[in-house]
Amino acid sequence: MKMIDVGEKERTSRFAVARAELKCSRAALKLLNEGRLEKGDALAAARLAGIMAAKHTPHLLPLCHPISIAGADVEVAADEEAGVVRIEARVHAIERTGVEMEAMTAACAAALTVYDMMKRHDRGMELVSLRLVKKSGGRSGEWLRQGEEVRDGEPAPTAPRASKKLGKG
Repeated sequence: MKMIDVGEKERTSRFAVARAELKCSRAALKLLNEGRLEKGDALAAARLAGIMAAKHTPHLLPLCHPISIAGADVEVAADEEAGVVRIEARVHAIERTGVEMEAMTAACAAALTVYDMMKRHDRGMELVSLRLVKKSGGRSGEWLRQGEEVRDGEPAPTAPRASKKLGKG
């Protein structure tokens, strides 16, 4: 086992989008959307947990390089009709290695935060999807998962919040 040496690689703009879906009961989602969970605002907590997780990725994944993240954004939307919480994490850096793992870790941590805050109301929740949707930058260039759509732009700490409507996939 070894950490890959990226010391000779050039720093370039790196961007990744990951999505997660948490299947929940409609009753639990109703409480979530109405802000009636005992632990508080799960959507805000999930966004913050996702951003924090992106920054801590190399502490969780032993061979992941520590990088300087330029921007991270996590959107969380609860769809009562579909019975799902959709999460999208976007991470940007000017680095020698990609940010795919940071985006995936952010999406996963956001989903787990919602799970933690709603488990009293729905023990049967399932993290049914965690996937990389897009990556760009570096030697391999751009990749987009077939059948997925991603809004243009990279996260910026001072950018206005994007629409709460997340892509389905």
